[in-house]
Amino acid sequence: MASVSDLKNEMRSHEVSIAELNALPSSRTVYQKNGNLFFRTTAQTAANMEQKQLDSAKAKLKNLNSSV
Repeated sequence: MASVSDLKNEMRSHEVSIAELNALPSSRTVYQKNGNLFFRTTAQTAANMEQKQLDSAKAKLKNLNSSV
């Protein structure tokens, strides 16, 4: 099970990734890691995926805090 500090670090990483992706022009393509492979996608699609992962990490942290 992930610790609170691990989840906070993960959340911070996703927040930075979202900010970096939002700073790119909309026409820019990026590579997104999925498992051990990288796939070419748009910056907006990658930002949406990072946002979903951030929301998931926030839910895990909330769940961890409420169970303590």
